[in-house]
Amino acid sequence: MHESPPTGVEPPRTTVGGLLAEAAARLPGDEARPEAERLLAHVLGVGPTWLYTHRDDAPSAAHVAEFNRLIDRRLAGEPVAYLIGHRGFWRFDLAVTPATLIPRPETERLVELALDRLPEGVPLRVADLGTGTGAIALAIAFERPLAQIVATDASAEALVVARANAQALGLSRVDFREGDWLTPLAGERFDLIASNPPYIADDDVHLGQGDLRFEPASALASGADGLDDIRRIAAAAPIHLHEGGWLLVEHGWDQGDAVREVFARAGFEAVETVQDWEHRDRVTLGRRR
Repeated sequence: MHESPPTGVEPPRTTVGGLLAEAAARLPGDEARPEAERLLAHVLGVGPTWLYTHRDDAPSAAHVAEFNRLIDRRLAGEPVAYLIGHRGFWRFDLAVTPATLIPRPETERLVELALDRLPEGVPLRVADLGTGTGAIALAIAFERPLAQIVATDASAEALVVARANAQALGLSRVDFREGDWLTPLAGERFDLIASNPPYIADDDVHLGQGDLRFEPASALASGADGLDDIRRIAAAAPIHLHEGGWLLVEHGWDQGDAVREVFARAGFEAVETVQDWEHRDRVTLGRRR
């Protein structure tokens, strides 16, 4: 039986530090504490440093209730990025929704490799296929102000998010077009085409686990071996590339050999697979003859 506190004595207040400790104990995995911090910072509308300098502060009851609701949703598997509505990528923060794939750090490797092939101060043309949040297109637009960039996506909902991100970042030069892969690029040629397409096999068990359960399946899975969309892109890309133009695609860590073969069959030269910073095959690229 719980005893009521003496008359005139306030019950103990829940502090920032206490909330974080309790939430980190409830959440699984090595990211439990960082995830709890991101969620609480979001609820309170503060930066991460504030949580440490105000760890003895007591949030309002409404804030505590909202934080606990987000922790419950995270325990049910919802990605943190969807819960707070944004995700860091490259040099900025991008809005994300369940209509878009969540940008991941390994995709920054694709951006780096694209920039290596896009000299500064030159008005080159670049296409980003399956843009989602606009991550790749916007990162390139930020780093290469003279580049003319077209970003395509089959999802009208995703393009709403991408356009909003472009507007928020002041990157108005990106031309967003609705359509499947290269279809919206009819009659046009580019110096570089980049894509982070779906590359998971349709029957991969991971699609039913963790954060992937909540991301759009159309942005994750692509056929029996996960390479259907990469084959389509590689086959169609040459007629949309200038001579010497580059195609770069992100793929799974165990798909390098297969994707290089796809590129070779499509007629690309100088084909190679580059690893990410964790030494896993991540991006295959090739140059049009």
